[in-house]
Amino acid sequence: MAVVPQITIDCIEPARLVPFWCTALGYIVEPPPGGHDSWNEYWRSIGIPEHELPPDDDDVHDSIVDPDGVGPRIWFQAVPEPKVVKNRLHLDLKIADRTQPKVDRQPKVDGKAAELVAAGATLLRQLQFEDSEYYGVVMQDPEGNEFCVS
Repeated sequence: MAVVPQITIDCIEPARLVPFWCTALGYIVEPPPGGHDSWNEYWRSIGIPEHELPPDDDDVHDSIVDPDGVGPRIWFQAVPEPKVVKNRLHLDLKIADRTQPKVDRQPKVDGKAAELVAAGATLLRQLQFEDSEYYGVVMQDPEGNEFCVS
């Protein structure tokens, strides 16, 4: 049986990254497991100590899922330190059909990049090479994690 990975992204503010990555990926906030009104209620039901839980008044949403159940779950793990160096692993968002000519793909990539800039991303650079059909962009999410759109 294959192992289904979860992607975990360390961050300072999960509440800031969850809506951004929902927009970027077309994901939704993961609801608490069936029968539970909140994540804290679920965590308590499986024995997580109270001191490990966020306050009940925090509407904790720190994971997102593919609404079609195909892509991996992504968990935004709160950590105290900010990102300081380049990611060793990053996401590539494939939004254009690579069998199409660059002239047809580039507007789709640029449109998605503009949408993500409006959602809080930063455009770092374009990836295009002389005499090449490749086109993509390198971006950073609101906490500086690099990713590509092509």
